[in-house]
Formats: sequence, C-alpha cells, structure tokens
Amino acid sequence: MPVTDTHLKKLIQCIDLEEKEQVKKYSLDQQHSLKSLKAEGLAIHPLIVTRKNFGYADYPEISFRLAFPAETTLFRDGAAIECFCAGESAIKGTLLHLDGRSGEFRLYAPDFPDWIEDDGVGIKLAPDQHTHAIMKQVLNDLENNKNLFELFRQLHGEIPFKEMESLKNSDLTFSNTRLNESQRKAVIAVAENEHLVVLHGPPGTGKTTTLIEAIIQLIKKGEKVLVTAPSNTAVDNIASGLAKQSVKILRVGNTTKVNDTIFPFTPEGKLQNSRQQKEIKQLKIQAEEYRKMALKYKRNFGKAEKEQRNLLFKEVKNIRSEIKKLQAYNEEKLFAEADVIAGTPVGIYDAGINNIRFHTLIIDEAGQCLEPLAWCVIPFADKFVLAGDHLQLPPTVLSQEAKQMNFDRSILEIAIGSCKNIYLLDTQYRMRSAIAGFSGNYFYNGLLKTAAGLDNNGIHISFIDTAGSGYNEMHGNDGMSLQNEGELKIARVLIAEEKLLPEQTAFISPYNGQVTAAKEQLQSSIRISTIDSFQGQEHGNILLSLVRSNDEGEIGFLKDYRRMNVAITRAKDRLFVIGDSATIGADPFFNAFLTYVEQHGNYRTVWEFDMNQ
Repeated sequence: MPVTDTHLKKLIQCIDLEEKEQVKKYSLDQQHSLKSLKAEGLAIHPLIVTRKNFGYADYPEISFRLAFPAETTLFRDGAAIECFCAGESAIKGTLLHLDGRSGEFRLYAPDFPDWIEDDGVGIKLAPDQHTHAIMKQVLNDLENNKNLFELFRQLHGEIPFKEMESLKNSDLTFSNTRLNESQRKAVIAVAENEHLVVLHGPPGTGKTTTLIEAIIQLIKKGEKVLVTAPSNTAVDNIASGLAKQSVKILRVGNTTKVNDTIFPFTPEGKLQNSRQQKEIKQLKIQAEEYRKMALKYKRNFGKAEKEQRNLLFKEVKNIRSEIKKLQAYNEEKLFAEADVIAGTPVGIYDAGINNIRFHTLIIDEAGQCLEPLAWCVIPFADKFVLAGDHLQLPPTVLSQEAKQMNFDRSILEIAIGSCKNIYLLDTQYRMRSAIAGFSGNYFYNGLLKTAAGLDNNGIHISFIDTAGSGYNEMHGNDGMSLQNEGELKIARVLIAEEKLLPEQTAFISPYNGQVTAAKEQLQSSIRISTIDSFQGQEHGNILLSLVRSNDEGEIGFLKDYRRMNVAITRAKDRLFVIGDSATIGADPFFNAFLTYVEQHGNYRTVWEFDMNQ
C-alpha cells in the first residue's frame, strides 16, 4: 500500500480518536463532576447573563460575564460548547467571543431556554462533531481528485515538488514602500507562484503586513483570492488590513463579534440597508411575534397548550428557514463581486462557495492548522500560500494516541519538510535585540535580524532564580494543575520595584493553575494568560513564571521548547523570567538560555529582593 494511502487512513483514524477523547473529556457525568471540569478549564460556571438577543439566522445569542476569575484558555472563539443548568437538558452552541471576564455564545435552538437566567447556568466545551465530520469527508474525497491527491503525495514526500525558478526581476509596483528586502522577496514569490509557496514568519517579522501586500499584488494580476486561518482573530487581522487598502473583501463565517472596521465587509454589513434586508427584517419581526405567542405558555401546561406551543415554534422555524434561503440568495452576488473572500476553514466550507474557483488560497497561522482542516479549503483553489511559524506552538490535540501518530503536525510543518519554495522574513520589529537574540540564535539559526531603533539602551532581559528558596511547585486547590506561590510573590515585588505600569504589563505562565492564582492575586489591569493563549500577541513588559521547582529536576511540558519560543518573544521592551535554575538547569535548552541571560541581561537571585513588601 502506498505511503500516502496509509497516511490518509491514519489521519481519519486520528480524527476518530480525537473525537472520542473530546467526548470522554468533556462529558458531565458521574465520572466527570462539574468541579473537575472547571478545574481542567473545560467548564465555566456560574455565568451571569447580561444580555439576550437574536443574532445570525435568528439564533439566540447570550452575553455574559464571569462571576469569578476562571481558567478560560481552551475557550477559544468558535469553540463548540453546551449551555447547561442543573436538572435541565443541555443545549449545543458556539462560543462567539470571550475576552477576560465577559463573553458571548450562540445556541442552536429556536429560542432561549426558560432557565437561561436561573442561578447555576454555565457552559462547557463540547465535541466539535461538525468540524470532525467535514474533515473526514474531505479526506475521503481526496483520492477521487487527481490533482488534489498529487498535491497530497507531494506534501508527504512521495513525489517531489517542482522548485520555483529564481525570482524574476519583478516590475511590481509596491503599494507598501516600507517593506524590507525579505518581505519584498516573499511578495514577489507569492505573485509568481505557480503551485505552493511557504512564507516563514518568525515572531514580530511583519507576516500580516507582507501577506496584505501580496494579496494586493495578486488582485492587480486579476486573481480571486481565498484567505483563511484557524482562528477568527487572525482572519480579522488580515481582513482589517485589506479593508484599509480599499480591497473588495467579503468576510464570511462568524461575523457577530467583528469590529466596526470589518462589519461593513460581512454579508450582513453589505446588505444592511438593501431592499432584501428590509424583507428579511419583516420576516424576523413576524418570527418574533410567533415566538412571543409561544412564550405565553410557561413551563407547566397541559397537552393542548403544549401542542399549540410546538406549532408556534414550528412556524418560527419555518420563517427562519426562509430567512436563511433569502440570505443565501443575496450572498451569491456578494461572493461573485468580491476579490477576496476570508473566513476560517469551516466558515468557508459552510459558506456554500464550492461553485467559485479561486486562483490562490492563503492559509495564515498555518503552523496552528491541522492537516485535515487545511484540506477543507485546499480544493477551492489552484495555487497555495502557507504562512506562519512551525517553530511556535502546534495545533491543539487532546488525544495522546493521536499525538503519537503525529496528528498535531501542522500543514506548515509538513510542507516545510517537503517544499523547497520557502521564504523567510528575516527582520523582527517587535523586541529589543537582547530579547530577540536567544530565539534568533536557537530557533532561527542566527538568521533573524533586529530592525534599527531596537538596540538595547539598558537591561531588557532578566532571570530571577529561586533556587534554594523553598519556593516549590504545588498542586492548586483543584488538585490538578501546578502553581508556585513564591513566584507570584516575586512577580508582585518586581511590579512594584521596577515601577511597571499595569496596562503595559502581562503575566504569562505555561500552567493553568498559576494563571488562575495570578488572576486572584495580581492587579486586574495586568493582562494574565497562559502562554498558549498569548501566542500571536505582544506587550511592553512580560513576566514569565515557569512554576517548576522540585528535587527531581522534572520540568514536564516545559520540554516543548516551541512553547518557550512563544513565551520569550512576547515582550517588546522588558522580559522577566522567574524560575528555579536547580530544576531547569540540567536541560540543555534552559541551560543555554540561562547562559545567554548572564551574558546579555541581568541574572538575579530571589535573595536580592525584599520579599516582605
């Protein structure tokens, strides 16, 4: 059996394993109490409902705030969730948005449940069966498409990629005249691409800026472009940049939480004042009237009333179905007019644009994109651009068995192993050179330069060593995730001694337990997050708490150096790393990092601080 056939079957098997793991992990039952789900960051409870409204396709949408600080790392925009309340049937939905202690979710139901504002309402993560079904479908269809299956075989090294000829002396007129040489080369490569190009963008190297210019050049050539990324935030970043350049863009998918810049470029925004939208508005009013009539029947009623309520809800459902048909009809014209259509892979797949042929597909954040997720959108286009950094965090996979089968290898990591058409963005504009230096040498082979103006004008990187202090790691109140009380004390003292402005400072850690404890103990104006959630972001000052401190030298998933690459490249001006050299120093990576700080920064011990502050 050919290698690729085996790999296809393995991918489908991994999707099944991941789905089973999600079902097992997310279940609220005798084996999984609400307390344990909350401890693992899989449930948020209780919620305080702050607003109810009907949103996209007239689905109920609920705004909420958290009653207490909670671990919310895994609750990413677009995550499949269930809304629950003790003694009631849970309702499936989607998390639209969660930022700090407030958020919003959509329920896939004809109306708000009667209990939605009762005490004890919460949401928990749910298996994403919809995404899993789509991924399996596209993989099963691959072998039936000769061109696609050839690309699959190329990616997996069974047949070689055609290497691009050296770039021509392009006569491109750049819209953005401030691009550096490596960015310009990447733009030219995308414009001249005939098959597949990889754009490798380390932290702070202007990947989004480069992609926006590349898209503008493709449009000038008369191309229709499809843009995707696994997160809504990444899609919106590119969409916002294109909108500012007056590009004809249509943002599809989850558009209920887009900012004011993006909304006019969504189907809803473009149709806002049209005759068709007025017709849809009348239908929504009609549906609302039927809904209110149905709501007159409260929880306790007889058989006749129940039948009448069901009939009214059925009419509401019929009207909403009519609304969806009208929206789909109106959106077809918008799809045809747009030069660029942007959305997440599943958002694009669900948008019904499979009858449109795109010249180029651009996958941003490809280093976080599961291979089967990429195949959901690859069939839409003739040429492909993968952009991202495979040396930062890989896609999230829960199933350990699937991980052992390399399911968490991103489409970018796979492509970099087989494709020669790779263009590195080689100048970073985010960090002081002392902060960027270690990652530049360790991960990027010394090829990463720092832009002018970011030279050091003081000490920008510090390590605070807790060795011998007795500040040991411990399990938090949940008995599961680790925390380190001593490192939190050091963080508080550092903020005071260094006069760090809270609004310019973020506290990050690899461990959920430390993040939860920090939310209770540090100032609320300081951004507090796990490293995983902070990927793609930056802040003036970063406090990084490593947590691990034990006699055995166990460092757990600090061993994933890609997570550390993310962590130490978030700070623009000052990076403070707090850790125990006796625990981490035996590891070659951390030993090299400690040596680097001694040479280029400030190596301090906990004994230098007044811990009684």
